[in-house]
Amino acid sequence: MAIEEDIIILDKKLNELIIKFEQYFIGLEKREPLQLVDEVEKLVRRYSGVPINNTMYKYRFTMLAARLNTYREHWNRILKLMEEGRYSRDRFISDLHQRQKVKPDKKQPDSPLMSSEHEVDRLVHEFREARRVCNLPVDKITRDLVAEAIEKQKPLLAAKLGTDKIDFRVVIEGGKPRLKAAPRKH
Repeated sequence: MAIEEDIIILDKKLNELIIKFEQYFIGLEKREPLQLVDEVEKLVRRYSGVPINNTMYKYRFTMLAARLNTYREHWNRILKLMEEGRYSRDRFISDLHQRQKVKPDKKQPDSPLMSSEHEVDRLVHEFREARRVCNLPVDKITRDLVAEAIEKQKPLLAAKLGTDKIDFRVVIEGGKPRLKAAPRKH
């Protein structure tokens, strides 16, 4: 029976397509697997308008077609994010390359001043990401603005918490990102 063989082929090719797209998204594959997409879609189109009498085959075909549609939406969303430069894996890789270009040859020992600078940079990055998630503008969020806000609040927080060792983190409350402080645990 042709439909039985085609459903088995469709299942295998769909699984292969999912793997190929994941490899493409993480950078192992250089191109989208467009040829494989065409093959899978051709198999789905072949039986889309045809009545399938066997209930088991009809169910399997329907599930595979629905799975393809779900993944297709997911892939299109990721491709759109990649085109806009907002895909997190792409940003991670580009940030990594940028850091490697700027990285000095000699490794300097970590000083408290340097670690606080890294902390502020981390908070600025997290704050911008939180604002993007909340669909708020990030243009005016600068390192100086965040550092100034932290330095302004440190004396008040030190008096309130009873310690100078304070950790900051970014949280989203009421649809807006905020800096939260807590005493350092170590």
